[in-house]
Order: sequence, then structure tokens, then C-alpha cells
Amino acid sequence: MADIARLAGVSTSTVSRALSGSKLVNQETRDRVMELARSLKYTINIGAQNLRLKQNRTVGVVIPAVSDAHTRQHLTDPFFLGMLGSLADALTEQGFDMLLSRVDADQLDAAAQPYDTGRVIGVILIGQWRHHDQLNQMAARGVPIVVWGAQLPQQLYCTVGGDNVAGGLLATRHLLQQGRRRIAFLGDTNMPEAAMRHQGYCQALEEAGLSPDPALHVPVSFLPEGGTEGVQELARRGVPYDALFACSDLLAMTAINSLRELGRSVPQDVAVAGYDDIELSTYFHPPLTTVRQPMADAGRALVATVLDLAEGRSVTSQQLPTELIIRASSV
Repeated sequence: MADIARLAGVSTSTVSRALSGSKLVNQETRDRVMELARSLKYTINIGAQNLRLKQNRTVGVVIPAVSDAHTRQHLTDPFFLGMLGSLADALTEQGFDMLLSRVDADQLDAAAQPYDTGRVIGVILIGQWRHHDQLNQMAARGVPIVVWGAQLPQQLYCTVGGDNVAGGLLATRHLLQQGRRRIAFLGDTNMPEAAMRHQGYCQALEEAGLSPDPALHVPVSFLPEGGTEGVQELARRGVPYDALFACSDLLAMTAINSLRELGRSVPQDVAVAGYDDIELSTYFHPPLTTVRQPMADAGRALVATVLDLAEGRSVTSQQLPTELIIRASSV
């Protein structure tokens, strides 16, 4: 703006008025300023302007993307779609817009860019992945960020998440109550939420006087084909099992399809439980037993938290209750 003012022979305040179309600046000056702005490729940062005027009504929603194509979770994943729908509804109720973006999961600090450039007043991040330290750094420098994920030790940032330990406990207890004793677990425990589901799984086994068998744990990714890979790996290991608990519904569904290909029926030979309670789980054959994530409550809680942070209010992390939904895949 200072360059335009110098070239036009006017003050920066006159340039500002001219670019905003103010009638206080005569037409000739406005035209000259606009022409110089076009030639210099000058644009107004609307986000910064709105922030200065306290008119910004946009919240950033960021989904991490793994750079490795073999483990990348797609935006078409039903869990992501359900969460985005819940956030959109909650933001609309509060009169806010949503700016959706993806960042490399190995560079989660890039999630703060929409806030740093003034395009959004705060950021909602779906998933911690493995970069707890980067999230702490963002919180320490004052970025209004709330994360859908697990509560971890030495956490400076705010999280909203389901009770993953309780979810793993509920699913495994249910399988045990069906008389199953060799329960396989599909999930990558390097991910905080999957690790807590595995913790609940181990706790339920120990309650029943059973020791977790490492041979029954297959650390697959959240990609749908992880269910197929998990069943194939169990077959390769040659370990017997009569139940399977998967860390997502898509993993459970593809696992069931693979079990059928091996000639094993569900639930007669293998009882199966998933996690999330995506809509498709009701219509799958057999309908899927699963742990329901509180999606609608999650959207409202995430939005309320990020708005509080943007206003400078203190917030605390929240753990929302999970619920076991029993269907034909396990009984």
C-alpha cells in the first residue's frame, strides 16, 4: 500500500479509501490507485481486514494427510464425512463458515497457517497422529486450536474426544460375554486413539483372567484394506481366533469380507466388532456390532471450544462417552 501511495502521489490512507471504494476520494484518484494496484498485483487480505474489524466469521477445519499413499486416509472415509457434517451443522448454528484444508501429517504445525494469515479465527484439527510436540508448540504460541483426539500427558493444547479406553473395554467385554476367548485386535497402536482402544481391550481380557496374546494383534492402518491385510496376516501366522475387534468400522467390514473368502462365517466362526458406528454399519451384512462415537455432540463441543479460545476464554479438554451398539455380527 505504501508503494502504491508513493507512485500515486497520495497518502496511504487515501489508497486505503480508494481501494475500498470510498466516495471521499475523487473518481480520478480512485481509478489511478486501482490501476496501480492491478499492475502491482496488489490484493486486500480480507481475512486480516475482517479480523481487524472483528468481523471474521470463519473457522478452519484441518484434516491431516499422510504423505505415504499406502497409509493415507481419504476424505471420503465415512468417519471424516460424518465429522465434517457435524462440524458444519454446529458452525452454521453459531453463524460461522468453515474453511476446510489438509496438511501433511508430518508437518502438523502447518495447520496454523489459516490462522496466521488471518483467514480464520481458530482451528479445529481432526486427529493428532504422532505429533503431540508440534501441537503443544502451536498452543504455546497462542494459536486457538482444538484437536479431536485423545488426552495425552504434558498436553498444552485442548482436545475433545470419545472415551477410547471405555470403547475398547465395552467391545471386548461384549465379545467375551459371547463366550469368545481368542480375540484378535486390528489397529496401529502408534496412533493415540488406537492405543487407548487397545488399552481397553487388554483391560477386558485381564478382567476375564486372560493374557493378551501378541500374535493376535495386527498393527494395520486405518485404510479400509487394513481389514483384509489383518485377516491375511492372522492366517499367515496360523493363530486360532474366534473373535475380532477392529479399530474402525471399515476395517471390520473388510475383515468380514476376507473371512468369508477364507470360508469362515460371521458370527458363527468369528464374532466381529468395529468402532465409530458409521451409517453403513447398520446396512452391512451382517449388521455390524460397533462402538458409537458421539458425532453430533463432538461437533458442538469442538466448535464451542474453538470459539471460546478465539475469545480468550479458558477451556478444558473433554472426553465424551462412547456406547456399544450390538448387532448381528457378534451374536
